[in-house]
Amino acid sequence: MDAAAWTQGKTPADPAEPAAARRFEDGGRDPMAEWPTGRLLSTASRLVEHAWLRALERLGVTHAGLIVLHLLEAGPASQKELARRARVQNQTMSRTLDRLERDGHVLRVADPHDRRRHVVTRTDAGTLVWKTADRLEADVFPDVADQGALRALLLDIIRSGESARWAGEGAEQEPAED
Repeated sequence: MDAAAWTQGKTPADPAEPAAARRFEDGGRDPMAEWPTGRLLSTASRLVEHAWLRALERLGVTHAGLIVLHLLEAGPASQKELARRARVQNQTMSRTLDRLERDGHVLRVADPHDRRRHVVTRTDAGTLVWKTADRLEADVFPDVADQGALRALLLDIIRSGESARWAGEGAEQEPAED
C-alpha cells in the first residue's frame, strides 16, 4: 500500500521531497507537516492498527492472539511464561488462550511433570494463521522509503519508554488488552 494513500487523499508532487517541505499537486502544503511529532506518531499508529485489525479479523484472530501464535514459534510454553514474554497479566493471557483454544489455534495440556502447570502448543491451524498473518504485513503496512530505518526508530521509541512502563517484573504491572 502506498504511503500517500494514508494521507488525506492528496498526492505529493514529489514523494522524494522531505515531508515537512512537501507541496501537493494543487500547490498547497501538507497541513500534517506542522503537527507535533507525538500527534503524527499517534495518528500513524491508529491508521496502521485499524488496517491491521481488519486484516486479522478476516483471519479470525485478534492482535493478542497473533502475539501468542508468534511467541509459540519458539515452541511450547506455559501460560505464565507467555504472559511474561507478552508483557501482559496472567489473567489476560488466560482469556487470550481461551479464545485461541476455542478456535482451534492452540492446545493446552497438563505438564506431565507438574499437573498444576499447562503447556500451550500451537496447532496446525494456528501455524497456518500465523504464517498467513506474517505475510499480511507487506499488504497492510504502507510502503516507506527505508523500512529498516523506520523499524530502528520505532524500537528506539519503545525502548526509551519501556523501562519506566515495564519496570521490574513488568508483566504483573502492565494492564493489557484482550
